[in-house]
Amino acid sequence: MATEPTSLARLSMSLPAELSRQLDVMVEERGLPSRSQLIAELIRHALADHEALTRPKGTLAGTITLVYRGDRAGVRQQLATTQLHYLKEVISSQHVFLEDDQSLEVLLVQGPAVRLEALCDALRGIRGVHQLQLVTTTALLPPLHEQDQATGKDDEAPGRDRSRKGMAA
Repeated sequence: MATEPTSLARLSMSLPAELSRQLDVMVEERGLPSRSQLIAELIRHALADHEALTRPKGTLAGTITLVYRGDRAGVRQQLATTQLHYLKEVISSQHVFLEDDQSLEVLLVQGPAVRLEALCDALRGIRGVHQLQLVTTTALLPPLHEQDQATGKDDEAPGRDRSRKGMAA
């Protein structure tokens, strides 16, 4: 069960009647408990988009969803090569085959907004890519590898001796 925020701010809005009606229909179709929940979600998406535009060096996490056709022109190899050029930003990928010789690939990404946009542009430039969408959030993945600030060495597992003493040559 989700925890409730510790403090709330109340807003009052005026909307055109038709827009308000469409909002209510969307809330009902999505099975949400209130307009507030939908509006908060829409605001979070807008804030992530705004962050990417106004702070291009700011770090964002998100997904890139691609739909592409076949492998006749080495599309999969080109996608893999492009992802290799963005190794720091591409955390993982998932691929499935679709009907009609199409594939769906989802990349989990994190990095500066400018790098994520450059990755998207590079992927869009591959012949055979039909759809591409980047969805970002300002929430980040925790660091994958902690480094000791003083020595610059990776944290070692407790009780593990990494020295070469006593090892056969």
